[in-house]
Amino acid sequence: MHTTTAHPRRTALAALAATAALVAVTGCGSGGKSADAAGDGGRITLRIGTFGSFGYDNETGAGLYAEYERLHPNIKIVESNVADGQKYWDTLKLRLSRDSGLADIQAVEVGYIAEATAPALAGKWADLGTTGGADLGAFLDWKVKQATTADGKVIGLGTDVGPIAVCYNKDLFAEAGLPTDRAQVGALWAGSWDAFLDTARAYRAKAPEGTAFHDSASGLFNAVLSGEPVQYADSKGELDYRNSPGVKKAWEIATAAATGGLTAKLRQFDEKGTWNAGFKNNRFATVACPSWMTGIIKDQAGAGNRGRWDIAPAPVPGNWGGSFLAVPRSGPHVEEAAELAAWLTAPAQHAKVFAVNGNIPSTRETLSSPAVQNARLPFFGDTPVGRIYSETAAGIKAVPISRWDGQVKTFLTDNGILDIEQRGTDPAQAWTNVGKLVDDKIQK
Repeated sequence: MHTTTAHPRRTALAALAATAALVAVTGCGSGGKSADAAGDGGRITLRIGTFGSFGYDNETGAGLYAEYERLHPNIKIVESNVADGQKYWDTLKLRLSRDSGLADIQAVEVGYIAEATAPALAGKWADLGTTGGADLGAFLDWKVKQATTADGKVIGLGTDVGPIAVCYNKDLFAEAGLPTDRAQVGALWAGSWDAFLDTARAYRAKAPEGTAFHDSASGLFNAVLSGEPVQYADSKGELDYRNSPGVKKAWEIATAAATGGLTAKLRQFDEKGTWNAGFKNNRFATVACPSWMTGIIKDQAGAGNRGRWDIAPAPVPGNWGGSFLAVPRSGPHVEEAAELAAWLTAPAQHAKVFAVNGNIPSTRETLSSPAVQNARLPFFGDTPVGRIYSETAAGIKAVPISRWDGQVKTFLTDNGILDIEQRGTDPAQAWTNVGKLVDDKIQK
């Protein structure tokens, strides 16, 4: 997910009071041995806390938990999942500070990995370079580096990366007089997010009643920024969003969409499910679509919309999201949890998740395999999903990240762009409001 938002997965939403979310996030107890399922034939219960769509579950995912339980009859796996990545992280930090209430495995979105590896939290995690048997050499080098502490501990194993595309509703495009062939669609905006806005305006002129071109200006902000070489941090990894040319560009594109009537004014991953319902009800024609978003579209649009959606390259390639699995040191089953995390993130399992959920793997072997390169996802028909995303993924370059990236992203999107989009706040005032929040809430 991740990602996500992750992924996140994985898009981080408004920060809520962490104490109000203690029960909601992982649904587990103190994290001690008493949290195991008593009377379950002596099996060990391993709890996994996730957000967004990781694709491991037995219901809509790749059934990896059931497979692992068959291979390890002494293990029972329980996943607790939430949609709100920011609330998840706020609660996870609180639990880490208390060494209490933690799952045996906790997902960490890339926007928070710099904070997770920083001195204040680095000691809270098991070193997965020495515990659990993971093959670190199987992962993309930059993915491992992101999860490595200053003293060389690897605190997270990569799940996915988030190469960007644009998912679009072919039926709505046709009704608005736009092409539906993915090559022609990609050509509409190739190389320019400004051209993407021009396409949005063309759609608006003939839009089917009750629809908008794009789902969310905040999602658009994240997509634009994902392709920029300078994002929230400077070259030293220090937060410097105010002077970032990438943030400036993404803000301008997103606010133009928000003020120009080009979006459905929805908050991605909102807890009321309004955004999810937008897929099912065909309320918008496009969504910025990192690879992990394909699983969300499949689940939320539902079988009735199968074949309606297609995927075209984004105006500018980028990476939005991607996550890690980490193991808290204070857990009762650290070794078993590390082994499960290593298995879930091994190349073979990456391939299985991709085949079902579309999450692009962060292991080299899987990323370049025919299984990914030639893959289709049934919901998207004959769309060459694997080729589209793997081509983008091959060009991803790591950008500097700061420990505050995830938090600042939330302020910019939910307290800045969303206010412009839903409440009509002047963009200049919204930017000032974001700055005050950063100054007030973030302690450097």
